Amino acid sequence: MDNHERGARRAKLLLAGLAVLVVGALTAGGITAYSLIDDDSSGTPAAGPTATGEVKPTGSASADSGAEMTPERAKKVSLNAPTGQKGGASIGFPHSPGGAISAVVHFWEEYAWMDDQKARQQLEVVTSPDATGYIDRQISEVRKLREGAGLPASGGTPAGITFTTTVDAVRMRSLADDDLPRGDVVHIWLSFDRYAITPEKATDDNPVKDDTTDFIVKWQDGAWKITDEAAYVGQRTFPVAYDPDSPFAWRDQWVQVRHGD
Repeated sequence: MDNHERGARRAKLLLAGLAVLVVGALTAGGITAYSLIDDDSSGTPAAGPTATGEVKPTGSASADSGAEMTPERAKKVSLNAPTGQKGGASIGFPHSPGGAISAVVHFWEEYAWMDDQKARQQLEVVTSPDATGYIDRQISEVRKLREGAGLPASGGTPAGITFTTTVDAVRMRSLADDDLPRGDVVHIWLSFDRYAITPEKATDDNPVKDDTTDFIVKWQDGAWKITDEAAYVGQRTFPVAYDPDSPFAWRDQWVQVRHGD
């Protein structure tokens, strides 16, 4: 997850779209307490980084068109299904590039970003023990968001509001670690949308659209774990803006996520 500056920017975007719904709920009732990337779940990641540390997506342009490849035209990432749940977080993703992407996408779509207690439970499952202080920093961000929406710092999602997060595309790069096999530490950017609905309003007129966040995960103790160790943070790269119809986004290795068939 990103630093405090990005957290503050996301807070402004989220609150701009959701404050009306939150205030409405409070007034009404108060608060109650790939085939694209080769997956080999049996072992080492099947698609390793290139010489530049990138995991290259592959796609198939139509034979009858000379148009440049874009994320929309390319093959999508198919997510691996989790094998279980623990503390409100999906677990059991394979040791592969697709497994890393699947773990991060599932986490972010399930993350209780407005409920500090549930968020802590999830983070305790998916965070590396090497990420000292990471969980507390993320819970601090959740509480800042709540306070910015006029809620108590600690508590659950306001009654009657349902939030849905959908990851549209991902960009993954491998990071270097002399003590781990190539491909065991990866940096993943997500482009996502977030919607809020209430029983009185089944559509969100002002959703969060095309926002981005990023995670670093490493294969540790048989699972993909979120980390923010300095050696990895120093290798982060920043993508071009995701646009499904942009050849520049494709060249920068943005690929779309397939949610079911």
